[in-house]
Amino acid sequence: MFTDLDILKVIFEWVGKQNPTALVLAASAIGAGLAMIAGIGPGIGQGFAAGKGAEAVARNPKNSKSSTMVMLLGAAVAETSGILALVVAIILMFANPLYKNVNGLDPQNLILVGAAIGAGLSMIAGIGPGIGQGYAAGKATEAVGKRPKLQPLILRTMFLGQAVAQTTGIYALIISMVLMYTKLFANVTW
Repeated sequence: MFTDLDILKVIFEWVGKQNPTALVLAASAIGAGLAMIAGIGPGIGQGFAAGKGAEAVARNPKNSKSSTMVMLLGAAVAETSGILALVVAIILMFANPLYKNVNGLDPQNLILVGAAIGAGLSMIAGIGPGIGQGYAAGKATEAVGKRPKLQPLILRTMFLGQAVAQTTGIYALIISMVLMYTKLFANVTW
């Protein structure tokens, strides 16, 4: 019967026999895929905004242009966390700074593998901003449908709320970039 330590030993032995560059590139591909999970947030948020846009137009058809404009502007902002995740995924796939640091069988390669996967995982934090920004867009669209004369004030408030909601997506991007571009192992001796 295998124990957890036996399984880990087998895994580490297998990893040690692999081409280090291939491992880092494989981890980068996994990280790129994980990063795109953040696209869930904008999809939910934009769907919510579109639904509220439809409600606003149904409630006040004379103001459909204003309601639709608010919905589209808000939905565009809600897309930002998805775009940030896409940038990280593209960097991991096509401009990967990590694999250039692979040094034979040096243990730092395991850190590079972790950094590649971690860079993608960190972008999952973009789900929240996408949903939050879409919610703000939906409620703003709903508000413009009810009170069209307040559109400038509603838009300003929506954009301010969306900017605040995006902070966690920006934090995720910073962590992802640090993982990809900082030599985490520079001061480590093996």
